[in-house]
Amino acid sequence: MAPTGPRLTPQTVEVLRLLLAAPDQPRYGRDIARQTRLKTGTLHPILARLELAGWVESFWEDPAAHEAQGRPRRRYYRLTPDGVRVARAAVAGPSGDAHADATPPALHPNPGF
Repeated sequence: MAPTGPRLTPQTVEVLRLLLAAPDQPRYGRDIARQTRLKTGTLHPILARLELAGWVESFWEDPAAHEAQGRPRRRYYRLTPDGVRVARAAVAGPSGDAHADATPPALHPNPGF
């Protein structure tokens, strides 16, 4: 059976590693880009694929939080329970290929996109 879910490139594994460091702590895109040293043009498609696979969930911050600070609104990301499982396998695997260690969950498209 062919694996479902996004391809686990080194960049994708690096994003999963960062999110796995504190799976309950939401992180916003620019922070993830800074920590992983990925350009936002690389990072955001990775996050979109992880979210489409059901491994990551996202939400927008409350407008009052960013308006008071005079900055744009942030979109936060965190691992889902399935994402935690796949991320652990991806980070633990010698090649970074979670498909060899775990069967990823089925795709769960987010109709909000």
